[in-house]
Amino acid sequence: MVKFKDLKYERYTIDRLRAEVEPQIAAVENAQTFADALKAREKANEAFGHFATMSALSYARYSLDTRDKFYTGEVEYYDENSPYMQDLGARIGKAFAEGKFKKDVEAMSPALVKSIENTLKANAPEIIPDKQQEAAVVMQYSKLMSTMQFDFDGKKLPLSVVRGELNSSDRNVRKAAAEAIGKGLAAHSEELDGIFDRLVKIRDAMAKKLGYENYIELGYYRMDRKDYNRCDVAAFRDSVKKYIVPAVCELKAELKKELGLEKFMFYDNNTTLKDEPRPTLNKEEMFEAAQNMYDDMNGEIGKFMRFMRESDAFDVEARDGKWGGGYCTEFHDYRQPFILANWNGTCDDVDVLTHEFGHAFASINAMTHGIFELNVGGMETAECHSMSMELFCHPYMDKFFGEDGDKYRYRHLFKNIDFIPYGVIVDEFQHRIYENPSLTPKERNAVFKELTEKYMPYMTYDGIPYLEEGTRWQYQMHIFESPFYYIDYCLAQTVALEFFAYAQKNYDAALGAYIDFLKKGGSKMFKTLVSEAGLESPFNEKALEKVADATLKELKRLKAKIR
Repeated sequence: MVKFKDLKYERYTIDRLRAEVEPQIAAVENAQTFADALKAREKANEAFGHFATMSALSYARYSLDTRDKFYTGEVEYYDENSPYMQDLGARIGKAFAEGKFKKDVEAMSPALVKSIENTLKANAPEIIPDKQQEAAVVMQYSKLMSTMQFDFDGKKLPLSVVRGELNSSDRNVRKAAAEAIGKGLAAHSEELDGIFDRLVKIRDAMAKKLGYENYIELGYYRMDRKDYNRCDVAAFRDSVKKYIVPAVCELKAELKKELGLEKFMFYDNNTTLKDEPRPTLNKEEMFEAAQNMYDDMNGEIGKFMRFMRESDAFDVEARDGKWGGGYCTEFHDYRQPFILANWNGTCDDVDVLTHEFGHAFASINAMTHGIFELNVGGMETAECHSMSMELFCHPYMDKFFGEDGDKYRYRHLFKNIDFIPYGVIVDEFQHRIYENPSLTPKERNAVFKELTEKYMPYMTYDGIPYLEEGTRWQYQMHIFESPFYYIDYCLAQTVALEFFAYAQKNYDAALGAYIDFLKKGGSKMFKTLVSEAGLESPFNEKALEKVADATLKELKRLKAKIR
């Protein structure tokens, strides 16, 4: 174990990677036995692991201060050269999975074969310049959002802090925060629209160079979808409209009545109760409470939390220049994860702590026991690890909120089901955009407004500067940085709520099924992992119906306790 600040960074050049991987490609192609091919692949994966480690470490240090010139330059280096790394990966994958030992590879891991197929469909030398350009434009967006300042309460603050005020129990504060966000984005509207327009056109051009009708098919391959497609996702969105939207509408109507509101505004949407709970602990107390929680939950999980703390693997304080989201990454060579967050004194701090810790626990298991190329699995699987962990922490929330533990449980469960309609808005928005890459900024905003009315009919942006034009999507980083990622959260939220319903009946059995699910990582495809955990596939509309019914039932039980 090495403390995060002491992890040694040294640029791992693309030339060095080529020098180490090229001979192994030849060795796989010329292998006389499957064992020899496996050995060559393992040596290549060691080199890919070195490249990934230094790339992740440079990005982690850049994200702590996006104004740092050295690490900005290093991130730009990996962005520029990652397409060459991906090309090498595609070449050795092709040699391994499509060569003389094809049947052995299929017997070893069907998921690996499918992942290699996706890699080959998503990569080609002719789109390397486009991927380099895409990464450079994404960097522009990242730097813009992390340095953008918003005028709020007489101060200039980063977006992460102002967004925290949307959780205030004071409606005037929430309104002021929404207006500050709208005005701050409006000041950069041309830049934001320009960045997104360039990204859409770059991605569309890449897809057409590879022979696809538009970016959607390429986007699915890049996201490594193995056992579902855009038709499955469209059916999932339909099920959300049929079962989840009515359930959320019922909750919002009750809340609107309780709050005495004429209109349910965007700045009311983070509200679940008249008085929102807040953590009662400072930063160090939060970590100590988390340690106690995980020690009691499971010995292995508690031990891992201690390891994370001792290695200083958390950076959670919001500050100028820091990347504005939250994430978990891993440094393969060191077998260590790292978590970044931007705490703002709200319930979100507990959410992000438990969420990213779920990612970290899955990550350490994948680095130790998993298949290198498959890691923790697709992003839909990875988000199951994190979102389910949030819900398995429910019994321990008194440690963070004192007598308001039930208020937190109510709020968190409410937000879990409430999130799904917003998530499918983001997903359908992206499908519409990439089907019609020539849409103007005004037309894109109109699409977002239309979808908001479809999936969130209880809410309006009316009267909020700039946001009322349909621009909320502009600070959803995934839309710019990772197209088609966002549906993974919705699929995973469904699975997490199924685990939660299971835990309500038998917590220990449900936790055991979750840990088993997590430890399988990406070794099996998503639907198989869900089935083996004893859960319904999110693509089965009955899963959404059951989730809606069970979640509403538990929310009513909790509401009765906190009245």
